[in-house]
Parts: sequence; C-alpha cells; structure tokens
Amino acid sequence: MIQRFEDLEVWRLARELTRRVYHAAETQQLRRDYGLAEQMRRAGVSIGSNIAEGFEYGSRKQNIEACYKAKASAGELRSQVTTAHDVREIDDETFDDLCGRCEQCSRMLAAYIRNLETWLSKFPGVKIARSRARSAAERQTAPG
Repeated sequence: MIQRFEDLEVWRLARELTRRVYHAAETQQLRRDYGLAEQMRRAGVSIGSNIAEGFEYGSRKQNIEACYKAKASAGELRSQVTTAHDVREIDDETFDDLCGRCEQCSRMLAAYIRNLETWLSKFPGVKIARSRARSAAERQTAPG
C-alpha cells in the first residue's frame, strides 16, 4: 500500500535518474559545460520534486497537475541529454542509460496520471471530501 511518496516506484526511478545525471555531470565531458550540466541537474531534481509535491497535495487534481509538470521535466531532461550527446559531452552508454530512464519515467508518470484521473471522479481526494462534508453540514444547520 502506498502511504508516502517514497513508496511510489516512479519517484524511486526519478531519484535514481537524478543520481545518474549528477554522476554524469561530474565524470563526463559535461563537467566542462556548467550551464548545460546545471540545467540537467535541475530538470532531474524537478521530476522527483514534482512527484513528491503532487502526492502531498490534498487533492488528486493538484496531484495530476504536479505529475504533468514532472512528466514535462522528464521530457526536458531527455532533450538536454540528447543535446549533451550530440555535442559529445556524454558518451553513448550514458546517453542510452539516461534517455532510457527518462522515457521509462515518462511512461510511468503517464500511467500514474491515468490512474489518478480514473479515480478522480470516484474519490475526489481529502480537500474536496472535507469541503463537501463542510457544505453538507452547513446545509443541515442552515435555517430553512
């Protein structure tokens, strides 16, 4: 059962992807291109951060929005990895590894988003449920 964002497989994958981006930024030719390396680190961190942020929101709708941001960051990182490879700042093995993990993360996020969207109408999330309960209570106590 998933009780914390750390329990999400997609968050764990994003964490590993970010670790590998940092490693590439330290060990490949990429270390000489501070600007691109920094953008890649930020995009990698953004994936996991948005997954965590979305999970901690009180509604599925906000979670979905944050997951779309995470998915966009995965695409951004994949583009940056491709650029780094094109200009020979990362080797073929690193390129294949990072791109593959970006794609896997995007696919997992898409599946997670679909799951959240499916359940959104059935179980709207804590914030909406509390709001509905408050509204119902107010209707019951209102003069009428």
